[in-house]
Amino acid sequence: MIQATKKLRRRVNGVLLLDKPGGMTSNAALQKARWLFNAVKAGHTGTLDPMATGLLPLCFGEATKFAAGLLGADKCYEASIGLGVRTDTGDAEGAVLERRPVAVTAEDIAAALVRYTGDILQVPPMYSALKRDGKPLYEYARQGLELERQARPVTIHSLTLVDYADDVVRVVVDCSKGTYIRTLAEDIGTALGCGAHLTALRRTRIGRLHLTDAITLEALQTYSPEARDAALRPMDGLMSELPQLSLDTESARRFGQGQAVAVAEEGTEGPLRVYVGTRFLGLGRRGADGRVAPERLVVSEALNDE
Repeated sequence: MIQATKKLRRRVNGVLLLDKPGGMTSNAALQKARWLFNAVKAGHTGTLDPMATGLLPLCFGEATKFAAGLLGADKCYEASIGLGVRTDTGDAEGAVLERRPVAVTAEDIAAALVRYTGDILQVPPMYSALKRDGKPLYEYARQGLELERQARPVTIHSLTLVDYADDVVRVVVDCSKGTYIRTLAEDIGTALGCGAHLTALRRTRIGRLHLTDAITLEALQTYSPEARDAALRPMDGLMSELPQLSLDTESARRFGQGQAVAVAEEGTEGPLRVYVGTRFLGLGRRGADGRVAPERLVVSEALNDE
């Protein structure tokens, strides 16, 4: 009996800016991209709901070490909010709980948006991945249970009205990490006295990464293997907001072995992107004594095996 030979996966390193389609989970999008690249290792930098579309950075190989850097980044969304209808999930995928007449003006909406701009408190939705006793809240919600949740501080840097027509409000939201746009939609509906739910969501920015640079899965499938690899961005782009430090060859060697190194450059304490020449070595942290200790290192052998 002839056995099929298992296809060996490739060591692939870098970041793919994916434009996630609607109706697909973030993990399904990740696995599809991983299959297209035939990559050994891949991960994402935070999920989008299946209903949502837009920017989903995917990390391959050594880049997965630095994915957490984007979890705390500010984000920007284009959102559509349907007035007059409340659902159990806060979005269009949920069951309708209530319908109410809508009698609001553009001025009313503008006033509500001002109310929810700046530092605010949000109660996380039951249909979320936040965990209680090791179980995500959405599992309790599916059992019909409503648990008490503590309000959490978030920041809405800007909340801009784009359009209002046919009881649908379109806004652009620039916000901090941890912001639930579904909750924001519901809160705006409460402020307007008619209730609301999220009908569409598209993420356009995470930190300094933009949707304009993203690629769809559909397009990626048409690429040659070489073109797919060329579409990957350098992993240090995940941390482009951090200051950069260049080491000489000897300091780079010791840094790569896990040792803290003294540097001539002055700077404030905190995380740094560390290089030797143009090669990214990983993340370091400058201490109070001015020395830079490694935090996460790129394994050069993995890069050389590609």
